[in-house]
Amino acid sequence: MQFGMPTLIELQTIEENASLCRELGLSFVEFNMDLPEYQIDRLSPAHLAETASKYGIFYTVHLEDTAYPWNFNKRVANAYTETVLRTVDVAKQLSVPVLNMHFHQGEYFTLPDRKAYLFEVYNEEFLRMLTAFRDACSRAVGEAAIKICVENTGAFLLDFVAEGIAVLLESPVFALTFDTGHNASGGFLQQKLIERHMNRLSHMHLHDYSHARGNHLPLGEGELDIAKHLDIARKQNCRVVLETKTVAGLRKSVGYLKETRMF
Repeated sequence: MQFGMPTLIELQTIEENASLCRELGLSFVEFNMDLPEYQIDRLSPAHLAETASKYGIFYTVHLEDTAYPWNFNKRVANAYTETVLRTVDVAKQLSVPVLNMHFHQGEYFTLPDRKAYLFEVYNEEFLRMLTAFRDACSRAVGEAAIKICVENTGAFLLDFVAEGIAVLLESPVFALTFDTGHNASGGFLQQKLIERHMNRLSHMHLHDYSHARGNHLPLGEGELDIAKHLDIARKQNCRVVLETKTVAGLRKSVGYLKETRMF
């Protein structure tokens, strides 16, 4: 099983992240396209490849959290789609196996008795745009060994999101990411959708959680059964990102895995 790390805000170059990755004995860095240095127009495949070779690592990619190419504004949707397709091209050049993405639930109107989500009300248009995005990604990826993995968030509890994810999973290019802390903080309810499509689970974001302290805790500092989650990852052949957000937290997580002989 391959363990990796996210790009950390304390380390503002890919080389600093890659150096720490190698020092800790991890296999890959998941760079986050929410950060300015990892915007598609600023990525240098040649520099990324040189850095990966120098430190003996590889990359996965976390697409922008707010990117949703099924936006009703076609100009916005086209920009998001173009960004993802250009990222696929970079992924091909660097042999990146995973692009991780969130499934944005869109906006809603607050009514006296409920939230009226626009993608649910305008479901036909939502699914049409989602299908167009899926098909564009499928063509772009082609035969490359790249998975676009949808990460569980609170949106996984919405029926129209579950429907949309099923549409994406009609293509073999798409798969799922299991974020352990998101699931725990949501009362473990998000896991139901993952279990429905367990054979499509390809990636994991592993961090601890406690009711008192919240998410993204170093492993061993919260309430989660880490061994149980790693067993899921192992059975589904997932790569595992140790998704703590600080250098100190990452060191603690790696130390915990080594001490418990799970590394």
